Amino acid sequence: MSTTVRQAVVEFCRATGMTTVFGNPGSTELRMLRDWPDDFRYLLGLQESTAVAMAAGHALGTGRAALVGLHSAGGVGHALGAVFNAFRDRVPLVIVAGQQSRALLPLRPFLGADEPAQFPRPYVKFSRQPERGADVPAAFAEAHRVAMTHPRGPVFLSVPEDDWDQEAEPVAPRTVHGEFGAAPEALAGLAAALDAARRPALVVGPAVDDERAGPGVAELAERTRAAVWISPLSGRSGFDERHPYFQGFLPPVADQLAARLAPYDVVVALGAPVFTYHVRVSAPPLAPGTALYHLDCDPGQAAWLPVGTSIVTTLRPAVRALAGLVRKADGRPEPVPRAAPAPAGAGPGISPELVLDLLRERLSPGTVLVEEAPSHRDALHARLPVGAEGGFLTTGSGALGWGLPLAVGRALAGGGRVVCVLGDGSALYSVQALWTAARHRAPVSYVLLDNGGYGAVRALGRRIGMDAVPGTDIAGIDFAALAGAFGCPGASVETPEELPGALDRVLALSPDEGPALLRVRLPADDSPLYEPWAR
Repeated sequence: MSTTVRQAVVEFCRATGMTTVFGNPGSTELRMLRDWPDDFRYLLGLQESTAVAMAAGHALGTGRAALVGLHSAGGVGHALGAVFNAFRDRVPLVIVAGQQSRALLPLRPFLGADEPAQFPRPYVKFSRQPERGADVPAAFAEAHRVAMTHPRGPVFLSVPEDDWDQEAEPVAPRTVHGEFGAAPEALAGLAAALDAARRPALVVGPAVDDERAGPGVAELAERTRAAVWISPLSGRSGFDERHPYFQGFLPPVADQLAARLAPYDVVVALGAPVFTYHVRVSAPPLAPGTALYHLDCDPGQAAWLPVGTSIVTTLRPAVRALAGLVRKADGRPEPVPRAAPAPAGAGPGISPELVLDLLRERLSPGTVLVEEAPSHRDALHARLPVGAEGGFLTTGSGALGWGLPLAVGRALAGGGRVVCVLGDGSALYSVQALWTAARHRAPVSYVLLDNGGYGAVRALGRRIGMDAVPGTDIAGIDFAALAGAFGCPGASVETPEELPGALDRVLALSPDEGPALLRVRLPADDSPLYEPWAR
């Protein structure tokens, strides 16, 4: 029995759990929003990139695709930085953009999108404007299946505004079992290499957390007595950082990465691109004598890696099979635990190390930590170990403005209070998401580290001998007052003596008390990023 496009899409969303919609509506989306269902909720983002990032946080929290509505070409343009992050971080989003009426499109109308399916490429897995209104529900269902199939990611659908009232057939959801395994002989060869290894290591990538393969990876590490690293600039953790085998996060610099992995004769990368570099250094990817095996569900990633043997597979079945194939390495020395950093010393001002030490003492097990403080990421990883599966989220691709709204969506997905550590520069890309957080009482505690500008850019400048970098100073912003203007309680702290009590207050809020922000004034830092490592 036929229905309207709108009703067919609503019923499909209801059946697949996409009843929370993130967006910023305009005239070309009005018909989509007509007769809004009582069991759906619409979360308004005051700028389109924040709507996408909030949806991403919600998808990561629920494990389901999230639905985003964008306003024609302009809204898609505003959102593309966040779409880029979602694509690189494998976040399943169904993005629907409005389009002008089909009858007006030949006239290049106001708000019309030219070649809309091309606009978000290559940072979506699927992009289409259906040929007829009647085709929209089927295209929507296909897009959802693509988004949720590994490697997961965002998909895009452009819908002319008059399509929503057209007749269409309803589309029932289908089950797609997307997990797939590797060839048995490939896993047998890897198991033999691990058995013969003198000193193996695992490199855990964000896909381990995405595919919930962490328990199997821990079992594999313990059976093989392998040291465990996390891949450079990973958007997630994927391994209990309190485990004695955990060694740290690999640096995004070629010679430093190769030096970290040089002691190992067999390295197995799990859901990790491994060679994610941020700055150029002329060096081979691995030291002589280090053999790399790489397991991931993305054949594209397997193709571009410069060295090693790749096995295309989803991770859970592969890791389970490997753990059953390898011998228990009782005679192999266990990895030496990484050294804990020295406690932050006293000083006239607040150091980021002090903030992170105090956070470590106060965060309860299972707290979800969202980070977007590029200047202090290395210190955070060293001082604030993450133990819970799904317990760490950041951007794995570098487009700023992701963390603040990501935390809103993650908090609204449930599971208790979220703690978000972010920098002043990052926050200003998406500060308007505080309004959404306050309006929906999202339980997020923001700890904003204010070093007066784009500290990471300055540090990278110092790395290449630049004493000053134009356009990196941010001054005169009262972040506590700005948060308050959006309805989010804000406070500020300037001295080490005030800091413990201020952190206690912002972290002790109950989930129903909504968001709060603590701005922490830090002194300027004159060290470069990615300094050489000594153990």
